[in-house]
Amino acid sequence: MNIRGRNKIKPEFSMASMTDIVFLLLIFFMITSTLVTTSALDILLPKAQGKTENKKAVSITITKDLNYFIDNNQSSLETLEEELASLLKTQENPSLILRAEEGVPIEYAVSVMDIANRNKYKVILAVRPK
Repeated sequence: MNIRGRNKIKPEFSMASMTDIVFLLLIFFMITSTLVTTSALDILLPKAQGKTENKKAVSITITKDLNYFIDNNQSSLETLEEELASLLKTQENPSLILRAEEGVPIEYAVSVMDIANRNKYKVILAVRPK
């Protein structure tokens, strides 16, 4: 008596479910990557044509209340130069990202630029795209 099963096992692997998982992960990471911000301080930057690149640079933020922040740590204008010198002394080409909120008088941004000029730091002015 010859007994054979009706269901034959196919040695093939279906990739359909694997591609679905990959596409779902791709969509998830694309959506969550747009929610990441460069700084926790919520300020309104001035508009311009340029684009700010996010490098390994120290960020200096000036708010409308004329508070100074170095990488989210509050500072004052008097101690700003000393703190920057201690943070940037190990870097070969030190650079700063100046994030002055819209409406801050230009004198305060120039004072930070003057500190950078005296210490030979490169200054990048952060703007928001038009």
